[in-house]
Amino acid sequence: MQFPANPLRNLFKDDYSVFLDDENAVEQFADRLCKSIPNLYASEVVFVCIGTDRSTGDSLGPLVGTMLGELNLSRFHYYGTLDEPIHALNLSEQLEMIKSKHNNPFIIAIDACLGRVKSIGSVRLSNGPLKPGAAMKKELPPVGELNLTGVVNVSGFMEFYVLQNTRLSLVMKLARFIAKSIKETEVKLTC
Repeated sequence: MQFPANPLRNLFKDDYSVFLDDENAVEQFADRLCKSIPNLYASEVVFVCIGTDRSTGDSLGPLVGTMLGELNLSRFHYYGTLDEPIHALNLSEQLEMIKSKHNNPFIIAIDACLGRVKSIGSVRLSNGPLKPGAAMKKELPPVGELNLTGVVNVSGFMEFYVLQNTRLSLVMKLARFIAKSIKETEVKLTC
């Protein structure tokens, strides 16, 4: 499958990441996210929160979606919550529904990921689509023009077991951070 040229390709070439305990982390991340979102009048911004509540490490996406529902977003749309998760079994249908419901959606995928020990507790914004299920060797469709991932645990060995045994405390902190950053981004773009 071929994707249309991403208008942000030259905006930033490197990933941008921040740690939860960095000073002004929410503000900094929201600033970067603001610069990454194209003209709000040309397309609708849709956050697709991927994951399942059946695995602690993989519950980041649905937790973010649930928290976004509590923040009363006015300009951004979101899909994937604890009550209605978007996961491997329904991802394709949900993407089709989102694309039919929204006019020219600019999709930002949100998911948990595994990484290096020194990256645990960081949130990363990357240009291009997310490849969900990569840690579990699943073949799923790529999602989004941008992707936002939270590093929940270490990769490299027995990923399924590692995701199942990730501390909920860290996942909750990452989810709150991401939800606050998205709300802050919406406020900045509304001004």
